Amino acid sequence: MEFKHKSVLLNETIENLNIKPDGIYVDGTLGGAGHSYEICRQLSTKGSLIGIDQDEAAIEAASKRLEEFQDRVTIIRSNYCNMKKELNRKGIFSVDGIVLDLGVSSYQLDNAERGFTYREDVPLDMRMDQRGSRTARDIVNEYSEQELFRVIRDYGEDKFAKNIAKHICTARAVKPIETTGELTEIIKQSIPMKIRATGGHPAKKTFQAIRIELNQELEVLKNSLDDMIELLNDEGRICIITFHSLEDRIVKTIFKRNENPCTCPSNFPVCVCGKKSKGKVITRKPILPSEEELEENTRSKSAKLRVFERIRQE
Repeated sequence: MEFKHKSVLLNETIENLNIKPDGIYVDGTLGGAGHSYEICRQLSTKGSLIGIDQDEAAIEAASKRLEEFQDRVTIIRSNYCNMKKELNRKGIFSVDGIVLDLGVSSYQLDNAERGFTYREDVPLDMRMDQRGSRTARDIVNEYSEQELFRVIRDYGEDKFAKNIAKHICTARAVKPIETTGELTEIIKQSIPMKIRATGGHPAKKTFQAIRIELNQELEVLKNSLDDMIELLNDEGRICIITFHSLEDRIVKTIFKRNENPCTCPSNFPVCVCGKKSKGKVITRKPILPSEEELEENTRSKSAKLRVFERIRQE
């Protein structure tokens, strides 16, 4: 299956990067190279782009897409949480811009074999990086009822989380849950018929929750952002596109803390904690897709773009 992914908020992201032709840029979620291609188009022969992705199919697709710019492109198979380490290995200690598009690619969602789908009956997988040994099947069959409830409640924000977790545990006591189809049927039985008839697909939130837990998506984001801001040159920018309220909250909070890290009590006349601002939040409110983009790409519906600019203190 061909790797396809329509980049969301593409123009808005490129515009907010303030690309310098001779600069160094990192796309931490390379995917099909939609954002990277537009960055490369604005780079001179002295500029460079480092693309990072953990998905082998994405690496192959991006390599082809960026072939015409190969003199200024380096592609690394890794998770963006290793960005600092991977760049340092290549002798790069600061960059002019970073992009993260945290959405799951259309390829991953639509390629049934990857096990992200609740629309077909395939083995439970959901690994972003297929080199990993743990799959969604392990979570579904090995987590305790309380752990499943926490995952579905926190990451799926599903009000029927308790009932879904209970039904999963009841079903797996008879036989292990092996496929997406089996899991979907169990979820359907956990949700009242009236709700099933009016809402979206009943399995959507649970599948999202299991995917986030398996790939540690929120932990990776939370533990990487400070390092990425630290990597930026003066006036360098980081642009992050989120698709989930919890992701967006993490980005908003960490950007805010880097802008104003002072921990002194509000009644102190001057700062004595010594924590200096790393820069400024460019987007007080997130940038949302235009009406035109929403019509063209329904998957852009929940997308939000936030931007932070590094200002190095003298």
